[in-house]
Amino acid sequence: MPRAAFASLAADVPDGFRFVVKALETATVAVFPRHARYGDQAGRPNPLFLDAAPVSAELVRPAIGGLGSRLGPIVFQLPPQPPANLGGPGRFAMRLRAFVRELPSGPTYAVEVRNRELVGPDLARALADTGAVPCFTVHPSMSPLGEQARALTIPMERPLVIRWMLGAGQEYEAARARYAPFDRVVDPDPTTRDAIRDLVRDALANGRAAFVIVNNKAEGSAPASVVLLARSLAS
Repeated sequence: MPRAAFASLAADVPDGFRFVVKALETATVAVFPRHARYGDQAGRPNPLFLDAAPVSAELVRPAIGGLGSRLGPIVFQLPPQPPANLGGPGRFAMRLRAFVRELPSGPTYAVEVRNRELVGPDLARALADTGAVPCFTVHPSMSPLGEQARALTIPMERPLVIRWMLGAGQEYEAARARYAPFDRVVDPDPTTRDAIRDLVRDALANGRAAFVIVNNKAEGSAPASVVLLARSLAS
């Protein structure tokens, strides 16, 4: 997106609104999956994996310039990948540290991993060293939110970022077929909702911002899930 497109979005929201921007997949996939949507690149190493230059030029700087004060965290979501492609927790943390340090200063960078073996002290140190924050995720490939939060603590002044993506035992395509047209909660998940509520309350009580992104595949309808979460927070 060019800067002008971001600026157009910023003009459509009130002063207090903050956008969470999800970064390009080309920065976060080590080897392109063997999937038809990747065409000739399927199965090949990605030369732009954790390369700060292109994502800075194509996304970060336009977002900073266009959204201005309405820019919230920029999320780098690494999809589930064969561990060998990432080099293990230590090597991955080293590459992530170098990557974040080369990004433009200013925004909050949030890192979401979908390989649970990466959640540990190596990743925690890399985030602390660079000022980035974890993006906790609700996804079948990951451990429960509480375990993620205990392993990856957030500095007191940094925001909480959560993505509520997919319920336990679900797959995206099956969930899409089950939940369409996404106009009601089909599979209520009060356990996850309560876990998110507690993390948000703790952040707000300590003067930190909190961002929660909800997918339609979380319970069947993202707007309905947001309403239920808001009611839980307000009760």
